[in-house]
Amino acid sequence: MDWQDIFQNIKSQYDFSEMESFLEEAYQHKTVYPDRENIYQAFDLTPLDQVKVVILGQDPYHGPNQAHGLAFSVQPDAAFPPSLRNIYKELESDLGCKRESPHLQDWAREGVLLLNTVLTVEAHQAHSHKNIGWEVFTDEIIKAVSREKEDVVFILWGKPAQTKIKLIDTERHHIVKSVHPSPLSAYRGFFGSKPFSQTNEYLASKGIQPINWCGGESL
Repeated sequence: MDWQDIFQNIKSQYDFSEMESFLEEAYQHKTVYPDRENIYQAFDLTPLDQVKVVILGQDPYHGPNQAHGLAFSVQPDAAFPPSLRNIYKELESDLGCKRESPHLQDWAREGVLLLNTVLTVEAHQAHSHKNIGWEVFTDEIIKAVSREKEDVVFILWGKPAQTKIKLIDTERHHIVKSVHPSPLSAYRGFFGSKPFSQTNEYLASKGIQPINWCGGESL
């Protein structure tokens, strides 16, 4: 079973023709992020058989040169979004490493599926592609990871992500959760939550190679 099999299964259950028409129109006449070829980059970089961790985001970033298909990540030359800055603060506090780039491609290649629940957005219009069909698709992706894999860590930051617990078999998988890393909530329990060491301790306990969250640096 790979992502193509999963995608075909989902498309056999649901009709996405309205969403596809909406996106066709939007990409032709408006500025939409990420670029069309990067919509599914999370799946391209993290094959199903390599998924160890799922980090759930919501919407892609809606500014220029930011979104490239991975939740919380922006392109290498982009400014740090506030939530990612807080994620890196917690990473430094938790594991002692300091990341310089806002690009999370190395996490994706390590087995971290950086999945937004909505995969496209109109420029400067947060949540503009909410309820066009993406949530149906990504809910099925979460269910498929839960069904096809074992011992995956699902990192759920904030209430919207935590509503997805009902899609996950918590007997077979591990949940790490806290408030969202956004500046609006990070001081209410994100800082000090140690999601990265928690994740690696669980993976190691199952005999799975931990994630190198630090990139080129050693843990």
